[in-house]
Amino acid sequence: MIIDKKLNYGRHHIANFTKSLPTGAIAVDLGAGHGDDLLISKSNNPNIILHAIEAYPPYQEELTSKNIVVHSCNLENDKLPFEDESVDLVICNQILEHCKEIWWILNEITRILKVGGRLVIGVPNLASLHNRLLLLLGQQPTSINNDSPHVRGYTKNDLSKFVIKISDKGYKLKKFGGSNFYPFPPFIAKPLAAIFPTMAWGNFYWFEKTKSHSDKFINFPRNNRLETNFYLGTDNG
Repeated sequence: MIIDKKLNYGRHHIANFTKSLPTGAIAVDLGAGHGDDLLISKSNNPNIILHAIEAYPPYQEELTSKNIVVHSCNLENDKLPFEDESVDLVICNQILEHCKEIWWILNEITRILKVGGRLVIGVPNLASLHNRLLLLLGQQPTSINNDSPHVRGYTKNDLSKFVIKISDKGYKLKKFGGSNFYPFPPFIAKPLAAIFPTMAWGNFYWFEKTKSHSDKFINFPRNNRLETNFYLGTDNG
């Protein structure tokens, strides 16, 4: 059977989650790559302004050629180059599984996102059907192999709890979906992912920011004495 790995990016969910933004809205994609998610957002909202956070020079050139404003930043220890509560949409698709410093990243996202703004996240699903079967057989889930660039694994329950609980209900989950379903070809994978999203290869979330709040994410490791040297800003003592 032929797996279509393009479905891993959940572009149909990105299209659905980015509809009806305000005129002149600012959209920011963290780790924008080729700019596909931003361009999907633009197709839904012709008058939005596109910004990409991207550190890879060939992608920077490509994004610039597509009239996307590019910022070269290290997501794990740089402040995002936007004012507080100035951004309407933040996209983070297939990025967080690569990052150790999710406390810092979520804190920065929360800082720049307006109340009522959208945070769209896509991540591989640690609880996908094929990962569950692999673990049952004593094998490593593919979403967090140690010989891959992935350093974190996510399930719907855990990521939703992380965003909503740590922010003290500063976010709510508006929509959720799954995309792709290993090991099946597209004509089977698409309906299975729609029916059983928590067992799909990838999970996609639309969180809405519901209230102003600051430093909830970087304060959590401090207050709970997490014994790991997370980056929490330059004032972490």
